[in-house]
Amino acid sequence: MPKGSPELTNARKEEIINACEALYKTESFKDITIKEIGNIISFTRTSIYNYFQTKEEIFLALLGREYDRMSEALNELTKERPILTGDEFARALAHLLEERVQLLKLMSMNHYDMESGSRPERLTEFKRSFGRSISSVEMCLKQYFPYMTEEDRRAFLYSFFPFMFGIYPYAFATEVQRKAMTDAGMEYPELTVYDMTYNCIKRLLNL
Repeated sequence: MPKGSPELTNARKEEIINACEALYKTESFKDITIKEIGNIISFTRTSIYNYFQTKEEIFLALLGREYDRMSEALNELTKERPILTGDEFARALAHLLEERVQLLKLMSMNHYDMESGSRPERLTEFKRSFGRSISSVEMCLKQYFPYMTEEDRRAFLYSFFPFMFGIYPYAFATEVQRKAMTDAGMEYPELTVYDMTYNCIKRLLNL
């Protein structure tokens, strides 16, 4: 770990993650390199290794930050709207994911590569962020649906989070993928993040 104040360390880590995020908007996971990230940051490229040893660790930190932002949004929701019906909750969570396309993209692509290419301590940091997001959704369930049992909540959580991994590919198919489905005689349904999430949550809540 580099010498310096915690503030400097955190600022540089954020700068590296931000650079990775900027590149990921136009490039794929496999094409982005630490060298490219180093060309964007304000300090030397070799200094990146003081904070992250692989690009997988950088991407995992970016995904962890997205989970934290999801948690923050959910916590804010429970404060601003202490009471919601099942339909209102489904709509609120659908809107929340609709605004978190980066999270959905990262979840659906190269998730295994990110985890397997990261050191245990970085993976633990990520799992804490992931755990906070699960806790935030569970907190919503406890607040809005007090009749749900622990078993009900667990069933919801471990259906909803795996579902999230598949949202992005369905909502953002490429032109090549669409053409291939047409050539294969398959219909491509026009699905949005909002519609898929809303319908999923309604079914999980038996609405």
